[in-house]
Amino acid sequence: MTIRNLEDQDFLRISTNLNHWWGGRDMVDMLPRLFIEHFKNTSFIMEENGETLGFVIGFVSPVNSSNAYIHFVGVNPNVRKQRIGRTLYEHFFHEVKDKGCKIVNCVTSPVNQPSIEFHLKLGFKMKDGDFEVKGIPIQQNYDGIGIDRVLFEKSL
Repeated sequence: MTIRNLEDQDFLRISTNLNHWWGGRDMVDMLPRLFIEHFKNTSFIMEENGETLGFVIGFVSPVNSSNAYIHFVGVNPNVRKQRIGRTLYEHFFHEVKDKGCKIVNCVTSPVNQPSIEFHLKLGFKMKDGDFEVKGIPIQQNYDGIGIDRVLFEKSL
């Protein structure tokens, strides 16, 4: 397995897999090409024998250089439960820590329980929300009207 920085030509390979990897959910609009073009120095892909195992798209905040943000992570369903996501996150943590970051932020959907559990296992803490559902703090309308999110933060 190798991890390398994303390159422009990786966009189509990743985007054509998104909906399949998310069980048919329409996810393509969540990852426009600009994220790969402009944040490839902090975005990574893991491959083995030419097969994409996973990727992480993240960046150092242009507003607060001590913070980093993970925008998107994906793991090939054929290799889930093999620590691919964890390995990619840890690689990202190392890279942004070397760039001076002390905090990593990310968000997920309140209905994505596997994502919530994954982030908690990695040491992320849920940030306060506007209300709670089953102990999960929800930030109402975070990504637009009716698009609530769970906000996470991890100290490096």
